[in-house]
Amino acid sequence: MKPLLSKTTKPFIIYVLIILAISIPVYYVVVDTIWKGELDEHNVTIAEKTAYEFNHLKLSDQELEKSIALWNQIQPGTDIEKMPANSLKKDQFFTVEKKKTFGSEPETERYRSLKKIIYIHHVPYLFTVETNIEESQETVAAISLITIFFFILIVIGLLFLNKKLSASIWKPFRNTLDSLKTFNLNNQTKIEFALTDITEFEELNQSLQTLIEHTVSVYKTQKEFTENASHELQTPLAILKNKLDNLLQTEDLTEKQYRIAEEMHRTLTRSARINKNLLLLAKIDNNQFDNSETIRFDTLLQQSMETVKEHFDQKNITVHEYIAFDIQVNGNSSLTEVLINNLILNAIRHTSYDGSISVKLTDAVFEVANSGTEQLNRDLLFKRFSKLSSDNSGSGLGLAIISEICKFHHWTIDYRFENQLHIFSVTI
Repeated sequence: MKPLLSKTTKPFIIYVLIILAISIPVYYVVVDTIWKGELDEHNVTIAEKTAYEFNHLKLSDQELEKSIALWNQIQPGTDIEKMPANSLKKDQFFTVEKKKTFGSEPETERYRSLKKIIYIHHVPYLFTVETNIEESQETVAAISLITIFFFILIVIGLLFLNKKLSASIWKPFRNTLDSLKTFNLNNQTKIEFALTDITEFEELNQSLQTLIEHTVSVYKTQKEFTENASHELQTPLAILKNKLDNLLQTEDLTEKQYRIAEEMHRTLTRSARINKNLLLLAKIDNNQFDNSETIRFDTLLQQSMETVKEHFDQKNITVHEYIAFDIQVNGNSSLTEVLINNLILNAIRHTSYDGSISVKLTDAVFEVANSGTEQLNRDLLFKRFSKLSSDNSGSGLGLAIISEICKFHHWTIDYRFENQLHIFSVTI
């Protein structure tokens, strides 16, 4: 996980780096073009000034020829050559590369050249001048160093400003986040968001306030409906069950009537169990249980094993127990007892006659395994009212309740099929 600022700063730095990298050759081309333009103006000025000086010396033709010859010998980078009148040319600007003939080390240098027609004593002469251009490598190196320096300066400044400004700019958002972390839907504590002058954060706070108020309202309505529905159903279900019990004890019933009444009794018993389990799930979802107890897990497990001993005997199930002593956990004892009973009863229900069940408890895991023939569908395993077998005696909520109890206690429930055994393990 990365903070939001790092996600925006990194692309910005990369963008600046790309732009500055592109700017280096652009700088070079622009500077080189300007440089050549200035040198061209400089060379034109030299040519015009040279013609002007020769014209004002008032030399004879012979003296002029000697002066021009002397000029060509002693003036480096320039040449004055007499031109026929019929071969006049336009000014030519070009760049040439020459090896340096003087100096200790030979090297190639660039020169900006000009060929221009000048008039001395009304006679046309071809004036050639060459001016040295600074080495391109030096120009690129200087521009690169300056660009790198400013890039580093931008990055340091950006990081510094982000660090300084983020604390104040994002403070309203962090206050909102802290308020949301402390909000508990069960306690229905009212959240008061701090006022902010940032439009986006103020809109966020208003939207969250509206959403929370709506959620609390829906939660209250749903909670009341679930509790009322479950409680109101318990009484008529209990009355119907009692009436059916009395009916089944009547001697006047025919065999057909008895089977019908017995089937109704089983269905009603299952409906009562479903209602009870739904109420339990609703209470777990609403966090209506205390989880601050210190529980002797091994004691609850031993008690449950004694309670279901009769079921083991009815199906002639072989039981293997590996129960450690003095295993203590923090949580709710009632829910823990439900979890233990549901896991064991689920194992008994889905174990064939003369099968085997093993129960294991350590300081880290509670495990129940029962013999079986094929692996269960993991996608449907802990979903409510999912049917994993043809047995219709269950409510379809046992494993869902186990999963919710584990979530309540922050435990982990897992299922695996190994060596023809269905293994449910709870990491406590």
